[in-house]
Order: sequence, then C-alpha cells, then structure tokens
Amino acid sequence: MAEKLIRLDNKHISVDQMTMRGGNPRRTLFIFHAESVPEDVHLQLGLPVDGYAVTGSASSADWGVVCYELLGAIPDNINGGRIEMGWLRDTFPEPNNDSTELERIRYARAYILEMIGGYLMLNLSRNLVHLRWLLKLVDFRATGELSWGFAVLATLYKEMCGAMRPNKAKIGGCLSLLQSWARWNHSTSYVGIPTSLEDMRLVLNQRSEAQFQWTPYEDLAIRAVISDEFLQNPNTWHVNVALVNYATVEMHQSDRVLRQFGFRQPIPVAPEVFDDEHKVDLQQLHTNWPRYWSHYIEMLKNRFDYIPTREPIIVSELACTKKLSLASFRRFYA
Repeated sequence: MAEKLIRLDNKHISVDQMTMRGGNPRRTLFIFHAESVPEDVHLQLGLPVDGYAVTGSASSADWGVVCYELLGAIPDNINGGRIEMGWLRDTFPEPNNDSTELERIRYARAYILEMIGGYLMLNLSRNLVHLRWLLKLVDFRATGELSWGFAVLATLYKEMCGAMRPNKAKIGGCLSLLQSWARWNHSTSYVGIPTSLEDMRLVLNQRSEAQFQWTPYEDLAIRAVISDEFLQNPNTWHVNVALVNYATVEMHQSDRVLRQFGFRQPIPVAPEVFDDEHKVDLQQLHTNWPRYWSHYIEMLKNRFDYIPTREPIIVSELACTKKLSLASFRRFYA
C-alpha cells in the first residue's frame, strides 16, 4: 500500500536530505510532530495501531541460541544483541515452490527483521538491527496483535526530538513518514522543489511561499487503494496517550491538532515534557520495560478512555482547509 500513497523518487525528500547539518530545526520539528498521526502510519504503511504495546525484555543470556531456534542459523558477529542486515539478506534467499514450511517461516522472520531495522525503525548504524525484535516474531498471530504503528511513531518522535540538538548530524526512524508529511504546494511537475536541507529550511521560513496540505484520505482516488479493513475503527487514530516502544516513550498530543480533523480547537493544555524519559535507553540492561513504563502502558491499554472531546466547527471560516499556510499554523497551534 505504501508505494501507492508515497512517492519515493529523487524529486522528493531523501534520507540524505533529512540529515541535520546545523541550524535550528525546532520549527520544522513542531510542524511534523503535529501532522504525525497514527492515521498516516496505519493507512500508508499498513501497520496496526489498535493493539498491545511493543515492549518486553531487550536482553538475552545467549543471542546465538535465539537466532538458532528462530532462524536456524547463527551469524558470525553478534554485537550487543545486534546483527548485520547484510547477513540476513545473504543467509535467507527468497523461498521457492520447493521450500518447506519451516524455511518459509524463517525467511519471513528474517525479512520482517530486516524491514524493521532498515526501514520502519532505522537506527544511525544503517546496517545493524537488534535481535529483541526477533523475540516478537516467535508466533505471528501474537505479532499481529501488537501496536507496531505506535512503536514506529514513538521511535520517530524520539529521533526528531534528538535532532533538535545543534550537534546532531543524522536522524533515524521511519523517514518515509517525513517524506509524506512534507507536503508542498507545487504543481505535479515538482519543478523548483528544493533539494538541500538548507534550502528547505529557507522555504519553511518564508511564510508567503510555504504551504502545507493535509492528506485528504477522503479523496476517492486515495480511498481506492485503501482496504476497508483499515477504516473499521478510526477512533484509534485520535487517542491522546503515550506511545511505548521498549526503552522509548513519547506522548501523542492529538488534542493539539483537532482542527486538522475538522473539529473545534480549544486552547490546548501544556504539552507533556519527557526530558527525563528521553535520557532512558537500552543501555539499561536487564530492565523490565513493561514494569518500568507500567503507567504509560496502562494508558495505552485503556486508550479509548483518552479520546479528546471532538465538537463540530460551527463557523465555517474556522474550519481547516486542505491548504494551511505556515502563518495560520503558527497562529492556531503554536
């Protein structure tokens, strides 16, 4: 589905263009944060959001044993629970008609592991993936009950917050979401779209030239490539809860962008400050993450109790149009 909703070519933002080379990205970061909703993760990437938190143990007494039991092979190098994704590609070729069921299962685990490390939750190494994800692929039925969409958002949110530091040179996470959020008001030829990060920041700072477009998922052309199963419970997209992913926890402040969804925007409460939480990482070995983040996991479990009050907009002039200027964005959401 993703390739039908997101253009991934050299006329759009690439991974290299998303690396931070100084300057102050706070304004860009805030805009992306406000647009980054589970709706995009669900409809563009096909990842479930209505599920359990992606958490658990991130350590093992013997990662080699885990690899052998679940993949049937052990890589030569396992560094702190991380392996090279190149080994996955070389060791697990695409199955053919003669492949056994066990071979197909092992290939599926290796493929998903590579997809997580190389696309959905990309880290700064660019070629390593942690084996904690493999522990979530023991039973594919249980795997499908996890909120992978929230896990992807939590990772990207934390990466974006880290990218605010002036000395930050790179950014991880699912960068294709950043591509889809960077919606430019240009013709379909895309002539004149800036190609360097510095030029993009300049355009963002020029109020009269920078406009953002909310993705109109109601558009019939877009709906045509979205399966009905993805539209069964849209309330999940609007919950105002913490997103948990092992050592990472981030708040999804859906109550701050109600106009984007056609509802009246009251004065929002002060956003959650997660400065202390951002200092937590997987270097805290043997941490029981479900217990560590029990408060936030409980919020996620009862997520439908945290849906913001959504009142219709009475005055049509206050409704959010498909195109919103940067000046309007600051006036209503800053």
